[in-house]
Amino acid sequence: MLRSCLSNLVRIHRSPVQTSIRNYAAPPKRFYRNTGVISSNGRFEITLDSRKLKTPRGLPFYVESEPLAVAIAMEWDAQKDVIDRSSMHLTALSSTVIDNPNSLQKHDMVNYLVNYINTDTVLFHSSEEPELKKLQSQEWTPIVDWCNKRYEINLASTDSLVVPTFEPGMAMNLSRYFSSYNTAALHGFVFAVDTIKSIILTMACADRYISIEKAVQLARLEEEFQQGHWGKVEWAHDIQRLDSQARLSAAVLYIYFNTSNAFVKEKISL
Repeated sequence: MLRSCLSNLVRIHRSPVQTSIRNYAAPPKRFYRNTGVISSNGRFEITLDSRKLKTPRGLPFYVESEPLAVAIAMEWDAQKDVIDRSSMHLTALSSTVIDNPNSLQKHDMVNYLVNYINTDTVLFHSSEEPELKKLQSQEWTPIVDWCNKRYEINLASTDSLVVPTFEPGMAMNLSRYFSSYNTAALHGFVFAVDTIKSIILTMACADRYISIEKAVQLARLEEEFQQGHWGKVEWAHDIQRLDSQARLSAAVLYIYFNTSNAFVKEKISL
């Protein structure tokens, strides 16, 4: 799973993207030659040559996981002539945790994730296209069944546009599950859910029940179905799929690195 996540992050950096002319600010040029990781008092900081990395608000940038620090340093090392911050998801997640621009507390994110499940993508089946509904039932129902059994809840699919309500006990089970994670890991969950619009698929990835590629494929099921009927733009849809895989991979890695007791045992040269 971890190897798959890392390969998805690297693949999006290498994918050729055709872009139209927009009046965007030019990305900053790469100003450093080497990246590194230094540790102090249980915290790990990223260095760009002799400079320590800062957050957008100018605060010291640090993480509490050495594997995460190494992965972030690799993000910076992967930049070529210019720095593309939009592709540096681990860096962005870590900066968000430190700066907390929206002043989110742990309970805010737990409530967001618990309430999101009422509108989860995989619970809403098509009511107009029988072929699509059959495909959704075939692909999504096993994931929902797994989620019900794994978390002791009772989710059910619908073909109505009315948002279903669930028993209070189910919300308590989910709240207890998410509350077991620290604040940094919860930021990873929120980023993943916002990427694929499904807390169920995110939990399946976090539990290593399905792969990143499978989760994105299931999240894009209706879009892929429509492309099969109407065709797709030659490169645009592939870029969207790869971008979703890169984002979800970063989110799952961020969850792992902030909950795992794994440490880098050998010094890694970047």
